[in-house]
Amino acid sequence: MSLTMVDGGFAEPVFGSQRAFRALMDAFARPGSIADLSGLASPPAPMAPAAGAILLALADADTPVFFEADMPEAKAWVGFHTGAAATADAPSARFVLLADDSDCDGWNRFAVGTADYPDRSATLLLPVAALHGGRPLTLTGPGIETTTDIAPQGLPAGFADVMAANRAGFPLGFDLVLVSGDAALALPRTTRIQEA
Repeated sequence: MSLTMVDGGFAEPVFGSQRAFRALMDAFARPGSIADLSGLASPPAPMAPAAGAILLALADADTPVFFEADMPEAKAWVGFHTGAAATADAPSARFVLLADDSDCDGWNRFAVGTADYPDRSATLLLPVAALHGGRPLTLTGPGIETTTDIAPQGLPAGFADVMAANRAGFPLGFDLVLVSGDAALALPRTTRIQEA
């Protein structure tokens, strides 16, 4: 067993999990707000610490995780700390760690739930270069009083169109979390995203 697999989890599993869960739920309740997940997890590179904290808080033996990029140390780390199995079957995944260069046209292969169980969908974690300084996007929808603007750097080409198609399928659809370093920004399927 390597130290890479063992090190970097929550120092205090109960409190760390609660803090990460609360921060992420607040981010989903207020799309466009940034969740601070600093100091919680130190997963093996190239996984962002924010992605590691989210998976430690939410993944378990009943939630398969799909890794779009080849990152064996991160897979082993998640499995050791959560009991979640890495799956090669994209539609069965409940959590998806996307690659830095993910092609969003392929995101339709992930679970969007069913009419009876719309909650049986995937949550996608997309690493981006930064959550500020990119092309502006305007968000509207539940949890946003009027509008809010975000400007993440490193979004894939066609992002706004893919997210619009995802929203059009509501109540079905995946939920997306942008992760960069220790920070995360949630974009639930109910959020309308328009290029500013």
